[in-house]
Amino acid sequence: MSKSKPLDRKEAVKRIDKFIAEHDDWRGGIMAEIRQIIHEVAPGVIEDWKYMGSPFWSHEGILGHGNIFKAKVKLTLHHGAKLADPHSLFNASLNASQSRAIDIFEGDEINVPALKTLLREAMAFNESHSVKRSKGSRDI
Repeated sequence: MSKSKPLDRKEAVKRIDKFIAEHDDWRGGIMAEIRQIIHEVAPGVIEDWKYMGSPFWSHEGILGHGNIFKAKVKLTLHHGAKLADPHSLFNASLNASQSRAIDIFEGDEINVPALKTLLREAMAFNESHSVKRSKGSRDI
């Protein structure tokens, strides 16, 4: 079985734009807000498109990825288990040894200052540890 070739970064950004636009309800709005927050905290963040249609964000290694489901939007931080979470944002994948996730349901509001703090901590973790680097976008 051959691997697919990496997508151009510009194509990955276009796919994420399209992904958000295709979800023209509250879920797309939440994913767009998450993306905006990530870009505010990490202006040089690298966006990738991986694993059958998920936006990934990297800064000195993979920060996390987002998914849209029928009843929720999920933001998974790849080294979330190593991060302090004083505002208890993590509410999913709590038993995972590495990652932690935030499930957001219709009507939920994002605690923007707390999420920004968590993202800054994730960036600092990546900068101070030898973490896996993204191999680029994959159209699988």
